[in-house]
Amino acid sequence: MTIRNLSPQQMFIALAREHRPLYRFEGETRESFIDWKQTALPKVLATLGDFPAPVPSNPQLLAEWVDGGLRRQRWIIDVQPYLSATLLVNIPQELTETEKRPAILCCHGHGPFGKEPVMGNASSPELRQEIDQHHYNYGEMMAQKGFVTYAIDWIGFGERNDNCKPNHSGLGVGRDWCNLYYLHATMLGMTSLSINVAHGKAATDFVCTLPFVDANRLGVMGLSGGGTMTLWMTLCDERFKATEIICYSDLWAAFGIRDINYCGMQVAPGLYKLVDLPDLQGLVAPRPLLIDIGANDTCFKVDTAMLCYQHLAAIYNAADAADFLELDLHPGEHGWGGNRSEIFFKRHLMAEF
Repeated sequence: MTIRNLSPQQMFIALAREHRPLYRFEGETRESFIDWKQTALPKVLATLGDFPAPVPSNPQLLAEWVDGGLRRQRWIIDVQPYLSATLLVNIPQELTETEKRPAILCCHGHGPFGKEPVMGNASSPELRQEIDQHHYNYGEMMAQKGFVTYAIDWIGFGERNDNCKPNHSGLGVGRDWCNLYYLHATMLGMTSLSINVAHGKAATDFVCTLPFVDANRLGVMGLSGGGTMTLWMTLCDERFKATEIICYSDLWAAFGIRDINYCGMQVAPGLYKLVDLPDLQGLVAPRPLLIDIGANDTCFKVDTAMLCYQHLAAIYNAADAADFLELDLHPGEHGWGGNRSEIFFKRHLMAEF
């Protein structure tokens, strides 16, 4: 009787347990940080592959209404050849005619509704449950705090899920569109990440043309898969001056390979060969970064989440940027803490605060 391993999953777990990324940060000085970032960042960004070509946004305002102290807009814009996206914008109602405000891109995570609950759409019991479960309406609440907020659906979610209205495709029923789109994208030399980043940039380009947006004061925030997109938007677009990553801190050997808690929306070929997640977050330094961790999160367990944060803190210390890293360790489950967000973004985006 053999006692050798026949489980490929156990093989991957063992490989990950012994793996040490090529660009794991080990330095202690600002000079070592600068050298590390200059070397690692271009190689990390190269894993994304090609980006879809930009196109004119051709914006169309579909609807505008007032609710919850906010002026709300629904636009449709073109984001690449052959594809558009619906864009939601929340505007503080007290905004004067000539005033410009900082804007925050609010990235949604996994779930059937995409951007809608994030931006405060509570029009059904299912949407209200999604908001309550994850404290998910940060796109609404941050607008009520004085920021312009905006959001689109990433591919595979909300109105850009091929199973849902208005697309009505039954081909992917029972399968994860995140993984299917990743397969399609890599066949063409792209990744789901590069596609979504391009669409986030297209949305940001358009929002920056709106008369009430200060294009020099942009932030980005998001939960879970939205934390993934928040991280990559920051790394790929220097316009974002402040970042909040919500419940997306962990180690890939743990949440990814051991727990299989990731998908094609979150990965790029060879990425873990280069860096682990705390190193990827550390490439944001020295820009301001707020990390939310749920003490009772069942997606990203607090033990490895805190190990991730400790390594991230060491990177910010070496970068002489410790004052620009903050932690909201909240007692909740997988969701937005919301305890430090207003002060954090006002500190870094509102000079008058």
